[in-house]
Amino acid sequence: MITSLSNEKVKLVRALGRRRTRWQERCFFIEGSRLLSEALGREIQPSFVFYTGATAHSPDTVPLLEVLAKRGVACYLVSDEVMAACSDTVTPPGLLAVVPLADVPPPERSTCTLVVDKVRTPGNLGTILRSAAASGVDQVLLAPGTVDPYNPKVVRGGAGAHFYLPLSSLSWPEIETRLQGLDVWLAAAEGDLLYTRVDWQRPLALIIGGEARGASPAALARADGQVTIPMARGVESLNVAVAAGVLLFEIARQRRATES
Repeated sequence: MITSLSNEKVKLVRALGRRRTRWQERCFFIEGSRLLSEALGREIQPSFVFYTGATAHSPDTVPLLEVLAKRGVACYLVSDEVMAACSDTVTPPGLLAVVPLADVPPPERSTCTLVVDKVRTPGNLGTILRSAAASGVDQVLLAPGTVDPYNPKVVRGGAGAHFYLPLSSLSWPEIETRLQGLDVWLAAAEGDLLYTRVDWQRPLALIIGGEARGASPAALARADGQVTIPMARGVESLNVAVAAGVLLFEIARQRRATES
């Protein structure tokens, strides 16, 4: 059993709480049986796994540990104190895996791209990624000023979206290249077109700006038009993750209606 915080693997996991380390080491950590199951289902090979004694006999954990053993993944029993020091949650789930940064290839031709611009709150980005995966977005581009997608709170909120979605942190010139040939719509509280009146069946990109200051000048300059979600009188704006979900599922609704 690993009981020391000076253990090299423990020190690595704790260091992965920092963005610089995640990108230097090209890995991040996930917690809980659900996320680990999602990763294994996508044939992602963890570098190693930590688990606690209380978790070792859990019905959710036992089959995962068996799969990991068959794949030759090193699994280490750790003390509750070590797990608490490594975990990003108040109540650690007792199962933690270090996995490589997601490498989902972008589509050759995108029909639905989501651009996230200056969204800085990890929980919001995680929820946006989860909605993007569920609604059929085929790539997500993260503009400068957006929180790191591998931040532990983003990963937790994404609920496995990282293993399905192509994610790219890019400069605006790089984003411009990816958006060629797409209708580009910007979500805005004062947009000039209701979101239900847009033809979302065309190849498109949707830009979602941060809550605090809205979209960046680069995003505003690139948008072909601005869309808005109507709200009750006196309400200024929606939470950015909620707004993204409303818009993304309207896109999905229109496209599914055509298919049927």
